[in-house]
Amino acid sequence: MGSLFTYDFVLRAFAASGIVAVVAGTVGYFLVLRGQTFAGHALSHIGFAGATGAALIGVSPLAGLIVFVVAAGTGIGLLGERVSGRDVTIGMVLSVSLGFGLLFLSLTTSHATAATTLLFGNVLAVTPSMLATLALLGIVTLAALGWISRPLVFVTLQPELAEAKGVSARAIGTLFLALVALATAQSIQIVGVLLVFTLMVGPPAAAQLLTRRLGLGIALSALLALAQAWLGIVIAFYTNWPTSFWIAALSTLVYAGAAAMARFRQN
Repeated sequence: MGSLFTYDFVLRAFAASGIVAVVAGTVGYFLVLRGQTFAGHALSHIGFAGATGAALIGVSPLAGLIVFVVAAGTGIGLLGERVSGRDVTIGMVLSVSLGFGLLFLSLTTSHATAATTLLFGNVLAVTPSMLATLALLGIVTLAALGWISRPLVFVTLQPELAEAKGVSARAIGTLFLALVALATAQSIQIVGVLLVFTLMVGPPAAAQLLTRRLGLGIALSALLALAQAWLGIVIAFYTNWPTSFWIAALSTLVYAGAAAMARFRQN
């Protein structure tokens, strides 16, 4: 076990996955609570098109990813109720974004490896500069979430009363989806576009099955995400299987266990 921590890339993987897991678990808790998990999934696919498009014109894929997901998240938030429940529309946007991503990827050879990594994630390839970027984004995301947390909970649990008190649900919702976009961009670095649910939805959903207390639920969600990310790296190191696979498998197991416990308590 001690040999695991003798490699610099492994230490960076633990640091990067720890940052991303805490951010994803915290932001994801509100995403699940507001019933916007599908919008979060769509953001990851839109980000893939941004990353590959940026690689096509010689720009950092991470920069393209962040610009696209934040723009998309803000746009969805500004549309507000007009996109609520329109799963078909969001699904089509998701599909065409993935298609554009594959097109851009086929047209470029530079940065192609980095763009492909974004699809499936590769936490073991985190560089020192990327780790610094993830830390900065994590601080900004959590600080902004803390700033809007009270009105966010208010408009989520009591939207009519919040509107009557002068709290703009659309403004708060737009800010929140912009933060979801930032958290999604960070999660993609660890588990990839196709498995972003493993950190953004799995741990929060399990936490909400285990407790209804808001503060405890947020802390439990972040803790579960952190445990899954770190345990996934350890198992991957000794099995030589992809880290993203183990994180996804652990997320599924934890959610299944939480669902079983919730059902047992009801009976």
